[in-house]
Amino acid sequence: MPENKAINLKNILNHPQVKKVTDDVNAEMFERRKYSPPQCDVFSNTYTVLQETDRYRFELDKEAEKQLPDIINNRVQLIKGQDSVDDAVARQYGKTRKIGIVFSGGPSPGGHNVIAGLYDAAKKANPETKVFGFLVGPDGIIENEVVELSDELIGLYRNLGGFTMIKTGRTKIDTSEKMQLSRQTCRELQLDALVVVGGDDSNTNAAFLAQELLADGIQVIGVPKTIDGDIQVRDADGNVLCAMSFGFHTAARAFAGSISNLCTDSSSDIKYWHICKVMGRVASHLALEVALQTHANMTLIGEDLADYVDKDRLQKAQKDNTIDYHAYGMTLRHLSRIICEGIVRRASVGKNYGVIVIPEGVLEFVNEIQVFILKLNTIIADFNQTHDQDFHSSFPRLEDKLEYLRRLAQRSREDAAFKLWNTRDDDLFSDIPAFFQKGLLMERDSHGNFPFSQVETEKVLLGLVQDYLNILKEEGTYKVGIQKDYFSKTLGNGGLDPERYGPALFKNYSDSEQLLVKPGIISIKTLNQALQNEGLMTAGDQIPVAVEKIFKQSMPSFKTQIHFYGYDGRGNDPTRFDCNYTYNLGLTVFSLIANGATGQMAAIKNLDMDFARWEPIGIPIAALMHLEERKSKLALVIEKSIVDVNSIAFQVFKAHREKWLAAEPGNDHFRRPGPIRFTGNSEEERPITLELNAIGNADT
Repeated sequence: MPENKAINLKNILNHPQVKKVTDDVNAEMFERRKYSPPQCDVFSNTYTVLQETDRYRFELDKEAEKQLPDIINNRVQLIKGQDSVDDAVARQYGKTRKIGIVFSGGPSPGGHNVIAGLYDAAKKANPETKVFGFLVGPDGIIENEVVELSDELIGLYRNLGGFTMIKTGRTKIDTSEKMQLSRQTCRELQLDALVVVGGDDSNTNAAFLAQELLADGIQVIGVPKTIDGDIQVRDADGNVLCAMSFGFHTAARAFAGSISNLCTDSSSDIKYWHICKVMGRVASHLALEVALQTHANMTLIGEDLADYVDKDRLQKAQKDNTIDYHAYGMTLRHLSRIICEGIVRRASVGKNYGVIVIPEGVLEFVNEIQVFILKLNTIIADFNQTHDQDFHSSFPRLEDKLEYLRRLAQRSREDAAFKLWNTRDDDLFSDIPAFFQKGLLMERDSHGNFPFSQVETEKVLLGLVQDYLNILKEEGTYKVGIQKDYFSKTLGNGGLDPERYGPALFKNYSDSEQLLVKPGIISIKTLNQALQNEGLMTAGDQIPVAVEKIFKQSMPSFKTQIHFYGYDGRGNDPTRFDCNYTYNLGLTVFSLIANGATGQMAAIKNLDMDFARWEPIGIPIAALMHLEERKSKLALVIEKSIVDVNSIAFQVFKAHREKWLAAEPGNDHFRRPGPIRFTGNSEEERPITLELNAIGNADT
């Protein structure tokens, strides 16, 4: 544009193309909003009915029987479709209702479609039915902050990620006062039913709400939500009722897309190790799915580490006729050695780069860290009880806390009966980096648990990895492999005979195409000495430029880039799988409400199979609950599901671990999962972990 020509900004801003490209809504969002998820076959009928079944067995907790007497004997309910029912059922199904729904906990892709499915089913049964959304999570119930949902509002968020429509929060309705305020809100709104969309704690809340509100005739239905994938429901005989909570597939795909880009970057720039920490404090489901999606060079699975047995230590103990309890379970130092081994092996074939995936809670599966946590939890609780003071207030600085531990270690030397914290504990704890010591001594979370999410897991491991790599470098075992052809060309260009210098420089010159500099050559000084010893130069000579160039390329530098994947994935627009899953969960919720259910969790059985085989069901929440220690007290909770190391999905991953490490000449085996897209048919139908497990189940 000529410099002297004035810009008419008003006309430009009103230009149709300018408006189009700067609008809040793009073409993809239009496509998403228009998408109508398919419905499970039972929902094609005019009515749905519930069929209770005794096929699934649960081992009921005595405390759950005591605290939840009116819903503890609920059965699994199968949802069946019917085009005709008797008049009484028809009237009950189609009566005017008021239904409230609340999001609880962190966002999870697909939540809006739970609302959309519930809303559509409710309005189809009776256009006069009203659906209310409680604002900003359970606080909205407690404080009666609510909005009536409409066609227009629902339409803005169909198939979109986030919980933006009504927001979310982490408040728990866990006191009699909060419960009374919640009951008051439900009565004022004259609710017939309340739907709680959340994780294990939120569904636990749903069970207690169902029990408390039963006398008021208010039904409560839970919906399983968490990107971590740790809500997986099985009965006492191992039958899978809910294979995965919603949002997991989307988050895993989002993480995998970003990590795949780092795989590409790593193999292009060939100088960085990308360390990728993914969400999953309790379970490693996301890390496993990301590994299957991307084929990253190394992926740690916490549950695998927990089962580790150090056979060398066991053999040594047997020879000494002793028992080595530390042989069971991975230690932090040994874990760092395993990572180092992979790094060194890749470097030896010229690949001083790669991608490592680490689950957020991997340290929770390291035996010695668990021992420290158990001991420190006991020490802190004992101090609080004995002195009637708060440990963290009494010892505000890390130095103060460490001094207190040292005094306990001194006590163990003076009193043989005191075994809680001994000199060995103190010595081991002193070896841990200060920031991790501080982390292990930090205040516990709202459940009384150690807050692993606040610990820089990758920093803890990388510190140990870097230290050990430096040792291996000094020993001469951490080297970057040099291609023989490249060596020959480089020396030839420098006017040198590679056949003379090769045997002097490399330990495997005669039998490999990937050359490794001899262990003793670790510096310019030792290189000079080696060349003199072989008669290739005399004292005072300069090392040939070509030889020095090869040596420098053989000396590794461990450069890292650290990444965390969590909030970005949970805010992603859902995959087609999660869109379909959550919409049908919403339809399931209404079927349970319309048929009088309460204290049930809406779920879809057979998620690991083709959509045509999906089966909407209701699962009794109270039957899933058991006692667990929270804040030093026993409380009823729903157990989280961890990775089954005997599952087909994990075994397939394990079988490919060596291949994906790619510690051999040639290309890596990185997989490009591609972006999450809403158009086209190339996206997989369901998480790879579910697909693999389905194949395994079919074969057995």
